[in-house]
Amino acid sequence: MILKADEIAKRLANLTNASDPLVIKPQPDLIQLRDSGSAAVDLRLGTWLVTLRESRSAVLDIAVKENQGPGETRLTRRYYVPFGRGFILHPRCFVLGGTMEWIRLPARLAGYVVGKSSWGRRGLVIATAAGVHPGFSGCLTLELTNLGEVPINLVPGMQICQLFLHKVDSNSDAIDKSSFVGKRRPTLGSVKPDPVAVKLMEGEKF
Repeated sequence: MILKADEIAKRLANLTNASDPLVIKPQPDLIQLRDSGSAAVDLRLGTWLVTLRESRSAVLDIAVKENQGPGETRLTRRYYVPFGRGFILHPRCFVLGGTMEWIRLPARLAGYVVGKSSWGRRGLVIATAAGVHPGFSGCLTLELTNLGEVPINLVPGMQICQLFLHKVDSNSDAIDKSSFVGKRRPTLGSVKPDPVAVKLMEGEKF
């Protein structure tokens, strides 16, 4: 069941479960959120952006061990864009951005993030690893691509996406323990073959 704005505002005010709260910092205006009648919380673009470097390799091949780690310094370039300034995202270009808000989900809530349609209609496609797992804490990394024909000025602090929240039907209090938990800046993360893929690449039969 997706939570409506009034229920989200109640949880952010710690009126439902103070021992395992929903936290969004900086906190949105709870009166404005409650009165919006929506079913999501708007999130803002933070001040850190990450682009992929032009590689000396012809292809990023995860089967090659040197490419299997996060490779943050080798594969990416990080930019700090202060409030009041902007970052020009050119057509057909891609950048990682972090949310301004730090988020903590309780063990019985999960979420997903979508771009705002007002930006999508201007060519800015906003994606994430769409699911936000129970117990996640940190700033969300957003994948931003300009599919339009005109450069877009990305300004830290602008509303850029929406977080939808829903209840988790489970008796378990297990929480997200992924490598992205606790991050305050956008990160590339790690991509490498799982054990089954490794066996298949090595020609093993099942």
